[in-house]
Amino acid sequence: MTDTSILHRLAEVIEARRSADAGSSYVASLFDKGQDAILKKVAEESAETLLAAKDGDKLHLLRETADLWFHCLVMLSYYGLSPDDVLEELCRREGISGIEEKKDRNLLG
Repeated sequence: MTDTSILHRLAEVIEARRSADAGSSYVASLFDKGQDAILKKVAEESAETLLAAKDGDKLHLLRETADLWFHCLVMLSYYGLSPDDVLEELCRREGISGIEEKKDRNLLG
């Protein structure tokens, strides 16, 4: 199994670059442009991932998913969240039926 610490290392790089010069860092340029630019990039990468899946090209799908995950890490950072927050939520859901989990979420509003 691949070491999941890559998520933490990427999150650290994103944090370090978010206040860098926007002309020297892609991540800093996204943060400089603000929330809409970050969300637009996540939406764009989501669409590209879906299209790659539809085409059935596994390498393309893999690369687009990596782009999507990276941009999701940027989005999480923007909101003050980390990969650990997502991993904790996944752990919380482990062993819970997806049907039950959705029902519980709907009850909570």
